[in-house]
Amino acid sequence: MILEIKNITKNFGGVTAVNGASFSVETGEIFGLICPNGAGKTTLFNIITGNYKPSFGVVELNKEVISGLKPYKIVRKGIARTFQNIRLFSSMSVLENVLIGFDYHAKYTFFEGMFRLPRFFKFEREIRNKAKEILKYLEIDAFENETAVSLSYGQQRKVEIARALAADPKILLLDEPAAGMNPAETKELAALLQKAKADFNLALLLIEHDMKFVNQLCDRVLVLDYGKSICEGTPAEVISHKDVVAAYLGDFISD
Repeated sequence: MILEIKNITKNFGGVTAVNGASFSVETGEIFGLICPNGAGKTTLFNIITGNYKPSFGVVELNKEVISGLKPYKIVRKGIARTFQNIRLFSSMSVLENVLIGFDYHAKYTFFEGMFRLPRFFKFEREIRNKAKEILKYLEIDAFENETAVSLSYGQQRKVEIARALAADPKILLLDEPAAGMNPAETKELAALLQKAKADFNLALLLIEHDMKFVNQLCDRVLVLDYGKSICEGTPAEVISHKDVVAAYLGDFISD
């Protein structure tokens, strides 16, 4: 197991956003979290990435407890993420946005960076070449000098994924990656993520409402009900589970 979530609970005052959630993600696996909006899945992502501290429970990455660490330390240990609402630097180019992802692994000291010493320039050349390689891999290298927010929604999503890959993660967290995409873009994204998983030796943990996308992509799925786990299994098993169908997926099944 690369990631283990053990009895995670998060309380906000009198509200319990996540209630004893437990699951694990295996190396090389694509694991999905599904549930309605407001049911705790983004809170769980924020706990995994260090933006929130759990009220109870622990998060382990490769058997090391990481819950409670600062977000930048968690990134350095091998977790990167994208967001439900795409977060790109509007004044920066595509290439500049991706270069930011390398900052977590800078190979020079503050002193070397401030005075522009040789090791600073060497690192800058290395990451610029690596950023261009990632953009080419995602087939958006033609836009490297364009302002990131001027691209189409699907292309912006790729820029955000490129920035996450630049952090050299072991596991990539994707918050509703197919949201706002048309069917052709969704199909392309699923194929891209499958390929990236193998080529970058990644595990993927994703939140998604599009069950066709989940069924195409995920090895296993966990369903949360008001922050509590109610069902886990393959997409086929989850979709056919009577409690899940009754609670969430009736509309998908009828479609």
